[in-house]
Formats: sequence, structure tokens, C-alpha cells
Amino acid sequence: MVVVRLPAEVLARASSSADLAALDAGIVDCFACPRLVAWREEVAATKRAAFRDQVYWGRPVPGFGPADARIAILGLAPAAHGGNRTGRIFTGDRSGDVLFAALHRAGLANQPTSVAADDGLALHDLRIFASVRCAPPDNKPTPIERDTCAPWLWRELELIKPTVRVVVALGAFAWAAWWPAMSRVYGGTPPSPRPAFGHGAHWTSPDGGYPHLLGCYHVSQQNTFTGRLTPTMLDEVFARAKELARGA
Repeated sequence: MVVVRLPAEVLARASSSADLAALDAGIVDCFACPRLVAWREEVAATKRAAFRDQVYWGRPVPGFGPADARIAILGLAPAAHGGNRTGRIFTGDRSGDVLFAALHRAGLANQPTSVAADDGLALHDLRIFASVRCAPPDNKPTPIERDTCAPWLWRELELIKPTVRVVVALGAFAWAAWWPAMSRVYGGTPPSPRPAFGHGAHWTSPDGGYPHLLGCYHVSQQNTFTGRLTPTMLDEVFARAKELARGA
């Protein structure tokens, strides 16, 4: 096991990952951001009362889904008592309940729930990953933490680049994280001014050399409980993603 402890080591380990399995192994052994390490481990030790009998994952959370996916979902970061507990992105919390129900309706997941890493969930033509791989306090990573974690995102995009055709950005943070990642992986300069985030926003390059980018409000409880994001709105985004992935 090679433990990643410094930002330069993140870049080196990510860049040298030959495949997603190697990348995932590097991600889960990353200790490069002291504040995030302390928080994820504190949450794993103190736990939420409802989960007091469970063993928390308490480490960075890798991506999930097939390597040849045509659709990618880019999120913000794992939830403290969701992915940080279960070890799988968007698993074991209310956000995941909403997201995977929508993915199942769209035919992108084999079941509508995601409760544990061994629950049999499989994704079809879809891979999900986060801009930052550790649960941050208040769901707010710092700019330094975002940039330190970025090489994991860059390499994941490089590895799925041959097949991915559509990226769905869940929230403004993921939308903003896409542009430097796109420039790093695909080359070229992001559009200026950069397109504004919004639910249903769609950017595509004039020459077709980049994946389509779709904006979607984050599946946070703040959005879903207030009706800002409804099941119908999610269904429309994933239906559009499937159309674009097919070249429609």
C-alpha cells in the first residue's frame, strides 16, 4: 500500500494509475488534505446515532460504474453519513435515494435504491464520481482542497475519455470544476465567458471535440424537500443525457 500524503504525490499517483482499479486504490489511500482527513475520521468515530452500530468507511470515496460508460455524473463530494459511511458515492443518504430512483427510472441503474456497497446495485452506461473525494465539513471544501484533489478527477476523466459523451454536473460546484478538468484532459481553452450554471443548462463545443455538459440542480435535501428539484426535472435531465449519448 502506497499512502498519498502530499499534493505532489496526488498528481504523481493519479497520473501513473494505469486503469480505474489502480486509480481507485490510490484515491482510498489519500491523506493529502489534513482538514478533510481529520473530519472524515472524526465523523467515522463519533457516528450518527442511527448508525452507531455500523463501521464507517471514513476514507476518500472512489468513483462507481463501468469503465466504458457514455454518461458521467460529476458531483461535489461524499456526504459525511452517506458515502463517508458506506464507502460508495451517493449511497446511504437521502440524496442517493432521490438520485438512484431517477437513474432506475431512466434505465441507468438496475435497482432504485443504494443503501450499502454490497447491495447489488449496478449502473448501466454510467459512471458517477465527485470533484472532491473526501467528505468536507458543511459540504464546503476549500479552494486548496479542491485543487489538491483535482488530479484524481483528471485521471478518471482520462481513463473514461474514449467512451464518455455526456457529463451531468450536479450543482454549481461540479459545473465550475468541469472547465479546468476539461481543459486539462481534452486540451484547448474553456469558453469565455464560461456558460452559467442552471438546471437544464447545456453546453456543447462547436467542433464536437468535448463531451456535452448538462447542468442539474444537486440532489440535496435542500433542493428536493423544497421542490426546487422534482423527480420530473431529474427525469428530463437523464432522458436528455441518454439522447445525447446516443448521438441524437
